[in-house]
Amino acid sequence: MKLYAPHVGHLEGLEELLAGSKDIYGIYMAGTPDYVGTGRTNLSAPGLEEIAEQTEYAHDKGVKMEVVLNSSCMGGQHLTAEGYNRINWYFRELNNIGIDSITVAEPYFVEMLAKDFDMEVVVSVLSFVDSPQKAEFYEALGADTIVIDPVVNRDFDKLEAIRDSVSTDLKLLVNEGCLYQCPFRYAHFNFFSHANGPGPKLNVLDDYYYYKCLSLRISDPQQLIKSPWIRPEDLKEYKHITDIFKIGGRTHFPNWILNNVKAYANESYDGNLMDLLDCPRDIRDLFNIPNKELDGAISQWKQCGKVCNKCGYCKRLAEKIIEVYSTEDGNNVLKPLKTEGGQ
Repeated sequence: MKLYAPHVGHLEGLEELLAGSKDIYGIYMAGTPDYVGTGRTNLSAPGLEEIAEQTEYAHDKGVKMEVVLNSSCMGGQHLTAEGYNRINWYFRELNNIGIDSITVAEPYFVEMLAKDFDMEVVVSVLSFVDSPQKAEFYEALGADTIVIDPVVNRDFDKLEAIRDSVSTDLKLLVNEGCLYQCPFRYAHFNFFSHANGPGPKLNVLDDYYYYKCLSLRISDPQQLIKSPWIRPEDLKEYKHITDIFKIGGRTHFPNWILNNVKAYANESYDGNLMDLLDCPRDIRDLFNIPNKELDGAISQWKQCGKVCNKCGYCKRLAEKIIEVYSTEDGNNVLKPLKTEGGQ
């Protein structure tokens, strides 16, 4: 199994990660947002010298280094002469550093990197590859690896069809805590791409999508069960699809990342599933989902038709196992979900 772990982007954090686990196959981190943005907030934006230093350190430890430049919207800058030259120069510098792979969402970059550079080209989860047809298009553009859209993580017919349709490597994101079939997904990542990319910088009032998504999960906790995460115990169900798994969370501290690496490497976690999910702390600290009580749920999801109003399995499961942290007499206590807010 090849586990890719997230990394915030500074050498101290990388040293802590690689000292803390021998199960990390590859590290991924954001690049410099002055050239191409990313689909997540940059807590650290390493320059080329820092990337070179960290790449050398990772390689000394036998670990692959991947740079993520997965802006879902460039505002057309990459199609101007000035923008193309600037981005081409940056790609060339990363190539000279010895980066093993580079993750992009823009189809133009997939073709550009495949034709002109030696780095492995990884199609980002933000390219939303959720069908064999899309996978075939990206393979034709030159992709070496495709990160499948998590929306089909529990749709084995589609996963198997994608696997059969292309010869590229496939990578699955295992711990995303986003809404299943989120209506804000495209708009939110486009917003992040501009907020965390080349200027002009946005002077926004607030992140509407973040707070709306947060409120929906708090008011309707069954959405936590529907989120397309993959439990550590269920990795075995996917090994005929791929042996490459990506842990999300490059804005988290190393101890959180290492807890995930241990759980997925061991294919077992005895604790709150929320500890593993890449989702806001506001949610992680509110709910308890005993991971071991989800044993066997994958059997239902493998045969599910994904018509929630007819099925109701995730709603019933949420009511059965989710607990809510409440404060009583100054102490945190757990209460069954059904007693909270009439759920």
